[in-house]
Amino acid sequence: MAIKHFLQFSDLTLDEFEYLIERAHVIKRKFKNYEPYHPLSDRTLVMVFEKNSTRTRLSFEAGMHQLGGAAIYLNTRDSQLGRGEPVEDASQVMSRMCDIIMIRTFGQDIIERFAAHSRVPVINGLTNEHHPCQVLADIFTYIEHRGSIAGKTVAWIGDANNMLYSWLQAAQVFNFHLHVSTPTSYDIDPSLVAVDNTNYTLFANPSDACADVHLVTTDVWTSMGYEDENAARLKAFDGWIVNPEKMQRAAPDALFMHCLPAHRGEEVAAAVIDGPQSVVWDEAENRLHVQKALLEYLVLGRV
Repeated sequence: MAIKHFLQFSDLTLDEFEYLIERAHVIKRKFKNYEPYHPLSDRTLVMVFEKNSTRTRLSFEAGMHQLGGAAIYLNTRDSQLGRGEPVEDASQVMSRMCDIIMIRTFGQDIIERFAAHSRVPVINGLTNEHHPCQVLADIFTYIEHRGSIAGKTVAWIGDANNMLYSWLQAAQVFNFHLHVSTPTSYDIDPSLVAVDNTNYTLFANPSDACADVHLVTTDVWTSMGYEDENAARLKAFDGWIVNPEKMQRAAPDALFMHCLPAHRGEEVAAAVIDGPQSVVWDEAENRLHVQKALLEYLVLGRV
């Protein structure tokens, strides 16, 4: 099988995503029923972290073990990458010693350069520009709770960050619509959006963006790497909290999602994230299951 990478959401087709979602259902059911399933026996995942993580490391490492393989953790501070080794050189060496690589780093250009020289599949665990694994888990979670997301409307409230850009790509692939509300000066970078993307509408008022939607989602106002801007962001994002009033404007059966970690009282009210419409814990768990399906597919193809 030709090497296939997952560096941003648009790297896979709708047919491939539908297959992954089907496999994630199967793999999750096996996990819940304590059925051993080891398709990646004797295979190795290398996880390269330049950005710290809880959910990404745990879900990939546990997932690879549950599939019968091994996962190796590398932090750039403890490797030659942290001492100036060219990304291209590291890629050629590492990809000769393992079967698949996951990278969590800053610039998307880093992971693109790495993948260009890799002999094995590369997965984006997060970059400044994209977070495709999280959005895949979010869509899987929506489908679990409400069925197909095609034709539905999703509200994104907050910063135009990596999550939003992956949601924008997902809207094109799955054919749903996105309501986007970001504060002034924290809006969408046109260079990161496909010119043919008509699957979103911009709203100046975050409450209006929530009207009649089927899913409301948000993220922290200050992403990793932007901590110096925290005070300015807290001021600029005043009014963009997802609170019960905004959720009341959504459809009666609307869900709430957050990729976590969350700051209650900032981007989301405790009454929302801990309330009956929130599916954040299912969403967090589903990183494990969709990433297991992704690992299986990228290493073995369709099974």
